[in-house]
Amino acid sequence: METRLLEYFVTVAVERNVTAAAARLFAAQSTVSAGLASLERDLGVRLLERSTKSVRLTPAGEALLPLARTLLADVDALRGAASESGTGVRGLVRIGTFAGLRVIDLPEILGRLRRSHPLVDVRVTVSATGSRGLFVDLDRDRLDLALTALPPASGAVSRPLASYPYVAVLPETHPLARGDGPISLAELADDDWIDVLPGFGNRVQLDGELERRGVTRHVVAEVGELAAVPKYVAAGLGVAVIPDVVPKAGCRVRPVADDLPPWTVSLTVGPSAVSRRHVRAVVEAIHASG
Repeated sequence: METRLLEYFVTVAVERNVTAAAARLFAAQSTVSAGLASLERDLGVRLLERSTKSVRLTPAGEALLPLARTLLADVDALRGAASESGTGVRGLVRIGTFAGLRVIDLPEILGRLRRSHPLVDVRVTVSATGSRGLFVDLDRDRLDLALTALPPASGAVSRPLASYPYVAVLPETHPLARGDGPISLAELADDDWIDVLPGFGNRVQLDGELERRGVTRHVVAEVGELAAVPKYVAAGLGVAVIPDVVPKAGCRVRPVADDLPPWTVSLTVGPSAVSRRHVRAVVEAIHASG
């Protein structure tokens, strides 16, 4: 069995589309389709159900996908170990992170890593769709690792880095700004709210807590960076409940009375990247910094 055919299968399964998979593989669509048919004949099972617009896994495909990923990862690790035997760890590590946040000192960590592993390159990108978008990119092997703030997706390996409590952030002119005690979510229900975009971990978590308490709200402004939320609050557009991780100049900050779980940031490694030695080197450097 050719590993190339397994790569076709895994890529099509992730993309759910043969055309998109072929583009990612830099192969002709007909080549990918023929390779999939060859793999199915070799295995004696149908792996994919195809339509004119999309592809879905059969029960056999669902069962074999994680095994195929493991085999490809093992082959990749074997090739990596062979190429590194005389030169040391090498390769490109693709890292996803949050916009406008500095949960860890990534430049400092990567600077130290460069001195110890000069053949490891990095590409750091920012997600415009929060933790959910980062999980999609990890699952589709567009990223090797990422900072995330939601429970990990299937197959990903996640380890917490830091946790932050939620706080209420109010304009200085707000009637509740004069006190110092905790404020409940229900007390802010009638206010206009500022929040990050849907898909960001703190937004997903807060929406769930509000729903559990039967609290509805009106979000008047959604922004693409958590660090920008207090600026909109300070300008008087509304109130916010956010993790206590960003500056809040020009705002009044009060504790939240509700028992909210903290906002936890984790380092998550994608299912396809777990066994890559150069990725492990970056993961170990990040965890060692804590």
